[in-house]
Amino acid sequence: MSIADRVQFDADGLIPAVITDARSTRTLVLCYLNREALERTVAESVVYVYRRSKGEVMQKGVTSGHTQKVTEVRANCDGNSLEIRVEQKVAACHAGYYSCYYRTWDESSQTWLEAEDRVFDPDEVYA
Repeated sequence: MSIADRVQFDADGLIPAVITDARSTRTLVLCYLNREALERTVAESVVYVYRRSKGEVMQKGVTSGHTQKVTEVRANCDGNSLEIRVEQKVAACHAGYYSCYYRTWDESSQTWLEAEDRVFDPDEVYA
């Protein structure tokens, strides 16, 4: 029995996964995995995701080189979402930030503000 047999996928065959930094436990990105992505993630110890927009499985960071080495996979109490702890290489966010959660809500201006600096220039990485 594989890990995929011990979790609950939704009606579309997906399970949400929060990817966190193994050292700080900071949230890096939220993604979705199908059965193949989950099994490859566990077998190869690198994160694979299911790209809903393209309908395909891909290794996280394959284009940028900003890969995620898996150190631990955790399931929530209902087995219907995951936390995957990783050693992040460079950054997780395609917009150039370490985490996809780089903005903070500013109530006074009613807008999102950047709360940290970019780690890399996405135009140079994804050109």
